[in-house]
Amino acid sequence: MRRSWLGVAVVALLARALGAQAYADAPLARGTLSFDAKATLGAFTGSTTSLKGLLEGAPTLSGVRGWVEAPARSLSSQNGKRDRDTWSSLEVEKYPTLRFQLDSVAPGEAQRDSTGVVLLGRLTLHGQTHPVRLPGWVWRRGGRLRFRGAVPVNLKEYRVGGLTKALGMLRMDEHIIVRVDVTFGAGEGP
Repeated sequence: MRRSWLGVAVVALLARALGAQAYADAPLARGTLSFDAKATLGAFTGSTTSLKGLLEGAPTLSGVRGWVEAPARSLSSQNGKRDRDTWSSLEVEKYPTLRFQLDSVAPGEAQRDSTGVVLLGRLTLHGQTHPVRLPGWVWRRGGRLRFRGAVPVNLKEYRVGGLTKALGMLRMDEHIIVRVDVTFGAGEGP
């Protein structure tokens, strides 16, 4: 009799723990997509907050799926000429959307209020889609889930051209760092 009571108690505790770890479907509440670049005239950052996306819930963090996308034309460095060059290089009329499709999550070490993760997915940029491993951190608070991370991207792999101007005197390095800071869900949280 004692074994069956203990078994029921363990199953109940596991069910409660798994329920506490479940991740529900959630729309993107807010976010920023940015990139850090280097050019002949100095380093610069472009960013956008015009994001939309959806987190597709799962019983555990590793099962979470989803996507985030932004209009390529919404990227801004606060420099009109540079922005027009960026949009031209990205051919925003032909390839209007930047998108990250999340295929799986590899949870890592949990800290006090966050968990290290690697998001495994596909990045679409300039009409080209490539697999990426996006390392970062996840915070879960209330009804919200926040992710912050960064990944190096080689623009040549995405066939982005127009990185040189003025007969090659002005150049933008093909290697950039893409940064993501997104929060999904409702309620209080990070």
